[in-house]
Amino acid sequence: MTELLRLSKRMSELGLCSRREADEWIERGWVRVDGKVVSELGSKVLPGQIVTVERQAAAEQSKRVTVLINKPMGYVSGQAEDGYTPAIALIKAETRWADDPSPEQFHPTQLRSLVPAGRLDIDSVGLLILTQDGRVAKTLIGETTTVEKEYLVRVQYSKVGKLPESDLKKLCHGLWMDGKPLLPAKVRWQNEDQLSFTLREGKKRQIRRMCDMVGLKVIGLKRVRIGKVKLGDLPVGQWRYLRPDEQF
Repeated sequence: MTELLRLSKRMSELGLCSRREADEWIERGWVRVDGKVVSELGSKVLPGQIVTVERQAAAEQSKRVTVLINKPMGYVSGQAEDGYTPAIALIKAETRWADDPSPEQFHPTQLRSLVPAGRLDIDSVGLLILTQDGRVAKTLIGETTTVEKEYLVRVQYSKVGKLPESDLKKLCHGLWMDGKPLLPAKVRWQNEDQLSFTLREGKKRQIRRMCDMVGLKVIGLKRVRIGKVKLGDLPVGQWRYLRPDEQF
């Protein structure tokens, strides 16, 4: 017996949109199952049934923007907390990068439902993605994401001498966190006090905690790449639009 799936979940699995978008589209009558409009929230479908969306949905989705910020220290990724300012406050006409090649025009309505796709700690800097597009969010923070994130990490060794090669190998694979083994990472020296970390997961304060386990203190942490999208020359505190030719 084939199991019925919630329509919004199936639409997300098919990569059509996020679950939240799916619910909106279902309510608006923009979703068809085997050619018939389904407008009742919570409706279920079989995996073999054909799900399509009306052109209005695709048109609305194409208007949704994705933004790259070079987050400075002292800003939080998401909701304002403990008096700290959220990174979305940086997105305004005057802080847009002058060299942004996108023809997209900024309008304050783009700030509606613009949410961070992943987090960057308050004391970390670099590339932060905010998006209105559920597909982008799913790609970057969905349960099955395989998108790499690269960080440059300035460190100080708390013991005598240099970090042993065996501990560098542990950073690459072999450490446990929160009762589970971490996925393999790529960790290599950039220079005598800076490491490059490439991860495929993002547990809270993961890099700082990994470093702590081998006697390294993190002095500075900067995210420079998410998937194929690089921070590049984007100045600190400024933002630009994701270009149509860029994919994570």
